[in-house]
Amino acid sequence: MRVVPTESALNFVGTATWAALSGHPVHTSVWDDVAGVEHVRLGKTADIVVVAPATADVMARAVAGRADDLLTATLLTAGCPVVMAPAMHTEMWQHPATRANVATLRDRGVVVLDPAVGRLTGSDTGPGRMPDPEAILAAVVAVLHTGGTLDLLGNRVLITAGGTREALDPVRFLGNRSSGLQGYALAATAAARGASVTLISCNVDLPDPAGCEVVRTTSALELQEAAIAAAPGVEVVVMAAAVADFRPAKVAADKIRTGEAAFGDPDPIAVVRNPDILAGLVSARATGSLPAGLLLVGFAAETGDADGEPLAHARTKLARKGADLLVLNDVSGGSVFGEPHNEVHLLTPDGSVDGPHRGSKSEVAHAVWDRVHRLLSPSA
Repeated sequence: MRVVPTESALNFVGTATWAALSGHPVHTSVWDDVAGVEHVRLGKTADIVVVAPATADVMARAVAGRADDLLTATLLTAGCPVVMAPAMHTEMWQHPATRANVATLRDRGVVVLDPAVGRLTGSDTGPGRMPDPEAILAAVVAVLHTGGTLDLLGNRVLITAGGTREALDPVRFLGNRSSGLQGYALAATAAARGASVTLISCNVDLPDPAGCEVVRTTSALELQEAAIAAAPGVEVVVMAAAVADFRPAKVAADKIRTGEAAFGDPDPIAVVRNPDILAGLVSARATGSLPAGLLLVGFAAETGDADGEPLAHARTKLARKGADLLVLNDVSGGSVFGEPHNEVHLLTPDGSVDGPHRGSKSEVAHAVWDRVHRLLSPSA
């Protein structure tokens, strides 16, 4: 790893620190190490260039093709993918000049992440905060995976993540163990591969993935409403959220009391079935309420039982729901929930099974998007 700071960057972190962390000399000027031709060699030999934070000034100079310091000279000579993680005040990010520069960089193939929303310098808050390191790393991994081709560029995708909660009373709810990690990995990798991503998040305690519009919901009915509203404007829907099959028939206005008898039997809780959101989207597509070309991807968290193994249950679910692709998670023993790694099989209606795909949840997300890309572009 080589660090190429601007002169302004050294006001925050000094040369000695960067040199110690990277294990290499650190320069800012094209006149440093002239014999080594650093201003050309760095860009030509890099596997990827990451500019973080990418200020409004750096992006403007990159658009203009300036080469008045080592960083911009490196950007001009880089034959590898370039990722920029913007950071600036909200007004600067929203200024027409910056928006035009971002559009130009993206047209040239540079991956420009959307900034995070949060605390900025001083008391200001808003869009403009540098994406979290985890989000930048996810983008870098995604770009390296695709070779910087941005194979999902121009596609709009909708992803659901997390687990729904169905209220019993103001305190208690029926829920599940989904952490949202896989759904968030799907969102982060899709954005890094060029897609415009809307993420419907259900009770997830994770940083927003860079470059994604996040819609927060709690219950299955809220998730259904948000999905129906967003689906007409996308090309792909990935239903990765764990949606509760049932909800209480009645929600108590006040906390349900346990009664005087410490060991008395509680009153039974009547439940009703929640809507099958994925099947509903499939039906809406069939009737013309949604575009005929909309690609619908479902998830199946399955365990084996007396009636069959997880794969058999997944095949049944795929046939019942009518999705274009089903991602099977074997969750026997709860070993997947909240864990950084996953293992999935990908099923399509023609009976094919692709997998197992094992690895980090980001690696699994790439396997899913690789398959989605092939479904979107059969001749690719």
